[in-house]
Amino acid sequence: MHPGTTAGSISRISDIRGRDLRSERIRIVMRGAPPAVPAGTTLAVGLATLQGVRSECLLVTEGEKLVGILTERDILLKVLGRDVDLASPVDLFMTAQPDTLTPEDTVGEALALMDRGGYRHVPLTDARGRPAGVLRQQDVLAYLAEAFPEEILNLPPRPHQRMEEPDGA
Repeated sequence: MHPGTTAGSISRISDIRGRDLRSERIRIVMRGAPPAVPAGTTLAVGLATLQGVRSECLLVTEGEKLVGILTERDILLKVLGRDVDLASPVDLFMTAQPDTLTPEDTVGEALALMDRGGYRHVPLTDARGRPAGVLRQQDVLAYLAEAFPEEILNLPPRPHQRMEEPDGA
């Protein structure tokens, strides 16, 4: 959740038209799985994979199981501007054993996890721990804009802002 967003503002949006975003299943909002590479893949190959498919994150697997995620934030904080050997394994730079959800969990649970962990991407797995997709903050925002266009378009730039005088003639 964005730092300016509160649980109260989410509940106001969720009550619009009787729809409750908090109980929508992630499968409605999620994207397919981003590219995946096996653990031990070099950073050079991982970065080339990200660039090749223009993805914001890369899943790292061991066999069929998810063991990590390498995001743009990981690259910015752990790779750029540092003397990093591109032959090093992605394992050294990824977020290992990331928190995950399933496509059947709710968007409310995902927002709570994103807020608690400061995550922009949450990997989704099936019951056997295999990658099933990823949920991005951007996906939730796009869903909100599509599901509630009038309410989103008519929000003031800062929802807590109140005008001192009525605007207009």
